[in-house]
Amino acid sequence: MIFEDKKIILKDGRTAILKSPCACDAEKLLNYIKKSCGETDFLARYPEEWEGATVESEEKWIQSRRNSRNVLVITCYIDGEIAGNCEINFKGGIKTSHRAGVAIAILKEYWNLGIGSAMFAELMSAAEARPETEIVELEFLEGNDRSRALYEKYGFRIVGERPNAFKLKDGRKQKEYFMQKDLRKK
Repeated sequence: MIFEDKKIILKDGRTAILKSPCACDAEKLLNYIKKSCGETDFLARYPEEWEGATVESEEKWIQSRRNSRNVLVITCYIDGEIAGNCEINFKGGIKTSHRAGVAIAILKEYWNLGIGSAMFAELMSAAEARPETEIVELEFLEGNDRSRALYEKYGFRIVGERPNAFKLKDGRKQKEYFMQKDLRKK
């Protein structure tokens, strides 16, 4: 799916562009995800887990998302650099086509500027535009209070948890929470 470019004004007055990434952004996107995974323990991977990824594989990933009817990726650019990225995956199949999953990550230097709220609003608009989508879901890790607040702001509620879901390099374990929003409830 393709997201039409949209300008947003950040809390610090700068302009950002939300848009679908293109193949020419592959190297920047790969560098962004490696960096963001190194800035927090709240993402699913460590930076070194991206070492097998290449610019070519990232280009293919981007193109597959752009060509997909069921996946929308939105990337936030500030002064030509990637500040954040988000995605919504609409499930297929008879039993699961009423669900969609979302994910979001923002580089630390761009936290608290309104990017998360702006991107999340666009993901929710995409979900609401599909009549078959009834439930949007996501996961977040214990201690990620900033993200939890964003999700709750958009009407998500915790529906389950998985103890010890993530094990960090230092041996600590983190609980994973599952959240859903029922789009039929207003």
